[in-house]
Order: sequence, then structure tokens, then C-alpha cells
Amino acid sequence: MTAAEPRTPELAATAISRALELLAGRTIAVLTGAGLSTDSGIPDYRGATSPRRTPMTFQEFVSDEARRRRYWVGSHLGWRTFSTTRPNAGHHALAALEDAGAVTGLVTQNVDGLHLRAGSRHVVELHGDMRGVSCLACRTRFSRDEVAARLESDNPALALPGAVRLGPDGDVMPESWEGLTVPDCTACGGVLKPDVVFFGELVPAARTRTAERIVDEAEVLLVAGSSLAVNSGLRLVERAHRRSAAIVIVNRGATKGDRRADVKIDAGTTETLEALASALI
Repeated sequence: MTAAEPRTPELAATAISRALELLAGRTIAVLTGAGLSTDSGIPDYRGATSPRRTPMTFQEFVSDEARRRRYWVGSHLGWRTFSTTRPNAGHHALAALEDAGAVTGLVTQNVDGLHLRAGSRHVVELHGDMRGVSCLACRTRFSRDEVAARLESDNPALALPGAVRLGPDGDVMPESWEGLTVPDCTACGGVLKPDVVFFGELVPAARTRTAERIVDEAEVLLVAGSSLAVNSGLRLVERAHRRSAAIVIVNRGATKGDRRADVKIDAGTTETLEALASALI
């Protein structure tokens, strides 16, 4: 199946049947991306209808106080909405496959925490999570709830309800951020940063090694809802290919890993994962 082939129910059903032949009775590592969380109301960066965005880089965040203020306004307003999203049927299908012993580990490029909330246990959040905030100087970690309370206490306007246009990382573009008081570290006064991997920032080496081990110890790699445009995910696909592990990719549209896939299912992520789990459990 190629990216140029039309998506039809018949083609998807055939691809699912081929995928089940590879997945049945084998240990499965899973790699997920933003396409899995769209059914929970979180848009992805690269979909055809996604708004054009220029995410802040790590270098911009650490070097420019005005940019940090802009980031914290958007991140906070988005996080309030982001934190109320719920896992969808695709997340629950993967958790059920883990409970059944089929999925031995899951690596996600998402920072929304929905896999953990759905019940998956062996999860590596490759790009971090929105639940914590850390000091870049002394590494003290704070809960996001604690930092959010400080932000709203120091900036009462942030606590006012209103419509928020949510971005893939819990960020939104605020109309204004001038005058915002940004909380600093209560331990040393250093700069606080959410525990997510920014563009231009490296994934921690220990986290990468854990993700690689999940892929190395499984017989099949199942990619769900990722275009594999980010190298951290694509490298895991290449790693599985070098080991001659079977690779199944579920994603609407082409991905950078399609040429490595034994089976490509060009269909909705949630309904496909439901179908796979129903047949495998």
C-alpha cells in the first residue's frame, strides 16, 4: 500500500488483516504520536487543517525574558483546557492490549499524559509531560498545579474563564503578555520550565535508552498516529528495521517511515486500534 492509493474501507480492512497476521502471538512495542490524541480534542501540528504555528525553541525560552512571558501566558491558558481532556478509545485499546500481555511497552511523543490516565503502565513519555515544572538552575521539581496557582495569584486575569484555542502541546497564542509576572524557583530563584522537550532541546539520554530497550525487546513495532516527522520517533523505527522486527504503521496520510513498514494502514488511529485490540484479545 502506498501513500498515493485512495483510502477506502476495503483497503483498510485488508491492511488490518495483514497487520493482525504480524501482531498475533507476538510481543508488541508501541510508538504513538499526536494523531492518537486528536480524537480527545487535541489538534496535531501537521494535519491538513492544523493552524500554522511556530513553536518556541529552547534557546528562545532561556535567553529572552519577554518570550518566556509570552510562553507562560499561552502555556498556562492552554494547560487549563489541556488538563481536562480524556483518553479516547484508542488509548484504552492500547491499555487493554498491555493488560492482555500483548503490548510490552509504549513510547509516546505526546505530552498529554492520556496513556497513563487510560491505564497503560509501561510508558515512556519521550518528549516529557505537562504535569511538572523544573528549575533550570537547581533542578528542583514542582507540580504544575502548584505553579499554576502561583501564576493565577500573581496574575488574577489568568484565572478568568474564557474560550481557549488549544494547541498540540497545551499552548495557545494569547493576545497580550505584557506585564505578566512569571514565577521563579522558590528554592534558588532560577528560571522555571515545564517538563516538556522544546524544539532544539535534546531528549534526556536515559529516557532515550529506555525507549530503545522497549523497541529492542519486542517482536513487532506498532506506530500509531505519528507522521514520524520528528527524528526521535523515526530513529526508533529505523532501529526496529535494523533488527528485522516487523513494523506496522497506522496513520492517515504518508509518514517518513512508510518505506520501512511491513504494513501501512491509512485510516483513523482510534478505530483501527479498537479493531486490532478486539481481534487480538
